[in-house]
This record gives sequence, structure tokens and C-alpha cells, in this order.
Amino acid sequence: MRDVWWAGRVGSVSESEVHEQVAARLCLAAPEVESFMADLWAEYLGTPNEELIGYVRGLRGSCRLGILSNSFVGAREREASLYHFDELVEQIVYSHEIGVEKPDPRAFDTTCARLAVRPENCLFIDDVAANVEAARAAGMQAHLFEDNARTITRIAAHARQPHLR
Repeated sequence: MRDVWWAGRVGSVSESEVHEQVAARLCLAAPEVESFMADLWAEYLGTPNEELIGYVRGLRGSCRLGILSNSFVGAREREASLYHFDELVEQIVYSHEIGVEKPDPRAFDTTCARLAVRPENCLFIDDVAANVEAARAAGMQAHLFEDNARTITRIAAHARQPHLR
């Protein structure tokens, strides 16, 4: 299934095509496919980090906010319905919609372009070190998420930078 999961992450297959491949390759009937995919989506969506979401919500209007996500076909609809990320930030850039994933530099370029920000003025936060390094290589300031306290402190320090006011 590796090729199907990759195709779903970069949007080269539709969600229905993913379901067809799951059914064919795993020999599952339609109800079993639905159950299998429901379990995968539950894992994918996880649980929200309410403290960090609340902090970011308080930043609205004081800076440009965006999400760059290595995603999967169908993620936008599910995340908007469940978490309302589309109300939290100005732009959400999903890998399945742009055809590339982090750490590809084009993902960072696309995000900066959609937010109309220069990379050097952007603080990128991720929980994957390779993505943080790639963001730095793309000219962004970057922070490895390890916990809320350090991340909130880093965001606050970034917001205080004179060139961002």
C-alpha cells in the first residue's frame, strides 16, 4: 500500500481511488473498507493541542498565520469539520493539494507565497527535525516543537522582533 499512501499524500489519487485500492489489495468488502479508513482517519486526526490552539487563536490579527501540512486526500474537509483550523489561520497549505510534501523546499515557498510573507520573516514550527532544518535552508526561522511552553516562548520572542511590527 506504500504507493497508494504516497499518492494520497501528494494528491495524485482521489479518496475514492484510495478506497478502491484498499478494497482490492486487502481483499475487503465495502463496509470493511469504510471501517478500516475510519480507523486510519481517527489515528490521523488525533486529538487537538487545546493550549497551543488557544494561544494561536489569540495571535489572529497581530500576524499572518498559516499551516503547512503533510496531509492526505480528504484531510481539509475532516480537519475543518472537527477542528476548524480554517477559522484559526489565514492559509492552510496541504501537501495533497500542492503535490509536494515537507521537507521539499517548494512546500515552504508555496506557503510563504500564499501568506504573502518573506521567508526570513516567517517562523516555522514542526515536530519533525528534518522539516525544521529544511525550513531553515529555505530561509525561514524555525523551531522544533517539543512542548507547549518552549514553543509559546519562541513564538512570543518572534513576535517581538522589530522587523515584524
